[in-house]
Amino acid sequence: IRNVGNEQIVAMVSNTDSFLAKNAAYVLKAQVDREACPNNLAPTNSTTAQLVMGDALAICLIQCRSFSSRDFAKYHPGGSLGKRLYTRVSDVFDQDNRPYVSLEDGIRKVILEMSGGRLGAVAVTDAEGGLLGIITDGDFEKYEDVDGLKARDIMSVSPKTIQEEELAYNAFQKMEQNSITQLVVVDEDKKYKGMVHIHDILREGVV
Repeated sequence: IRNVGNEQIVAMVSNTDSFLAKNAAYVLKAQVDREACPNNLAPTNSTTAQLVMGDALAICLIQCRSFSSRDFAKYHPGGSLGKRLYTRVSDVFDQDNRPYVSLEDGIRKVILEMSGGRLGAVAVTDAEGGLLGIITDGDFEKYEDVDGLKARDIMSVSPKTIQEEELAYNAFQKMEQNSITQLVVVDEDKKYKGMVHIHDILREGVV
């Protein structure tokens, strides 16, 4: 039984005198002195040895076949690991939900835009759509009285951004690293496109 059709048998065994080993074209010996089980009966060390050998074979095949992350995404598109490799920010954020205000807009407009967008933040842009800053709900806590203030007075001028063609998983990591729940999405020219919220990424099953 060394050949099954055109295929050859490769056996991973602990006993090289076994029937399987004697009839295999190739034998991988994964022998252990004894099991971790106090009675030396339950497979423990032996199953670990098999697992290690299997992982080593998998890594060797990855290198021999030059199997890339692109290949992984192709053959495993449905799971979270596959989605990490191909899902873009542009695939997950709501491009129609773009809360923004101008520098001279007052607090009332800021609050209306922020509550309407339901993202906990609003972007501050210029007339051409260029990103100037961001106002989050936490920014209001800095002031006892916000009456009379304008967007320019309370905005943060260095918002955390991400380009729409970046991977959604990269956006998630950036949020985690900065302890925030949303990122401002921009295009290559730094024009404001919208916001991606952590819920968008979780909903898509990227993580």
